[in-house]
Amino acid sequence: MLDELLKRPVIPVIVIEDAADAEPLAEALLEGGMDVIEITFRTAAAGEAMRRIAARFPDMLLGAGTVLSPEQADRALDAGASFGLAPGLNPDVVRHFQAKGGLFIPGVMTPSEIERGLSLGCKLLKFFPAGNAGGPAMLKALAGPYASQGVKFCPTGGVNLDNMNDYLALPMVAAIGGSWLATKQQIADRDWAGITANVKQALARVG
Repeated sequence: MLDELLKRPVIPVIVIEDAADAEPLAEALLEGGMDVIEITFRTAAAGEAMRRIAARFPDMLLGAGTVLSPEQADRALDAGASFGLAPGLNPDVVRHFQAKGGLFIPGVMTPSEIERGLSLGCKLLKFFPAGNAGGPAMLKALAGPYASQGVKFCPTGGVNLDNMNDYLALPMVAAIGGSWLATKQQIADRDWAGITANVKQALARVG
């Protein structure tokens, strides 16, 4: 799963209020050329949305975001998620997800958190909130001491179309996460064509 995820430089971060929107949303992403999705556990619809996507699009890389407890980890895996992410680093959640065979990407913002993540076997770490934490310059400074450990980062939070390549140009960045690809308003408006256009624009920027 880690190898497959590393092939995808842009991960859409999705907050979904109505599970009925899950399948057309996934179709809009796929139409744009993106076969990975992160559904965050910020709404009651998240679990059902993941189940629908996993059933309809089994080849899509399905992640669960904002996984804050072992119970949420179980719900994510039961719904078909193959990887999970969190804004912070909770060792209990990391171990629980890993024990069930899933890839977990904890959030870090300091050297101590990076080292804690590495001690738990996490070579891919979420840098969050990237914009508020100092952006590419801060990430470059943090990553330097750990380059020999093979650590990679997925910056999320404040990443957008205009600055995404500032992050992706860094060798320690494996992918970026972005909510602008499918905003809450676009999903509420069922603007699937607009979401497809966002995806195509982002992937064109990656080149």
